[in-house]
Amino acid sequence: MEFFRIKRDIPFMRYALIFNVISVITFLIAVGALGIRGLHLGVDFTGGTVMELKYPHPADIHQIRESVARLGFTDAAVQNFGTATDVLVRLPVKPGLTSAKLSETVLAELSKAEPAVKLQRVEFVGPQVGKELLENGALALLFVSMGIVLYLWFRFEWKFGVAAIIANLHDVVIILGFFALFQWEFSLPVLAAVLAVLGYSVNESVVVFDRVRENFRNRRFRNVPVPQVIDNAITATLSRTMITHGCTELMVLSMLIFGGETLFYFALALTIGILFGIYSSVLVASPIVMWLGVSREDLAVGDKKAQPEAVV
Repeated sequence: MEFFRIKRDIPFMRYALIFNVISVITFLIAVGALGIRGLHLGVDFTGGTVMELKYPHPADIHQIRESVARLGFTDAAVQNFGTATDVLVRLPVKPGLTSAKLSETVLAELSKAEPAVKLQRVEFVGPQVGKELLENGALALLFVSMGIVLYLWFRFEWKFGVAAIIANLHDVVIILGFFALFQWEFSLPVLAAVLAVLGYSVNESVVVFDRVRENFRNRRFRNVPVPQVIDNAITATLSRTMITHGCTELMVLSMLIFGGETLFYFALALTIGILFGIYSSVLVASPIVMWLGVSREDLAVGDKKAQPEAVV
């Protein structure tokens, strides 16, 4: 399905250098933010106290969050757990307070608004567990990246794999850079969003690369320069890109606006990743493939006519 069809190819590759200079500048700003400010890690990674509360009626999450914030825990995570009457509160480590004392203080504050609230359980998540989660998350990013390169290498050619992974890591670093620059909380849901963006971005790259391969195998493009072949591939898939990413962005924005604080940073990471994923898949990965010297011979396997045998 197409909303529109562009008759003349848009010369994307003519401005490839400009697009990539913008990408390099954005990438360096993100790396600088990560190096100077670092990520504001959530309780999932730093450790802390986990409290499970039971209310006699559907809990007011906003009121609970305000009560906890009055105690100085502005970074506390408050969310429903299972049912509307069950609440999970994750509190960061506070020097000088044990897990038991911390839970008693929070329960006393919450009891002022609802005396019938009950504490179901209290658990302490040590920083060692958070460190392991962070290391495992980094390994997950590494293995996903390696898998993408291998997949594109076998499906297309190694130049496409290299271009796709550079573009996708560009997206990941920029997402992390936003979270470092504005000191948004980086939690396990945000890490899941980053991994989702990796897979989402590579899907767009595969669509464009597949059209590039078809163009190289098409006799109509036999004598067409590589930049024009890539321009045609991007232009031909532009309508599909607008439909797919537009629908996905609408869904993510609905989570961002109406999902509450529990889903806010997850949806925010996806929003940033989708926007930069479109940009990098089209305007970063494709120029890199062109600069790596992709040619018709790399992809048009078996397309050459057999030479006639000499008659003796």
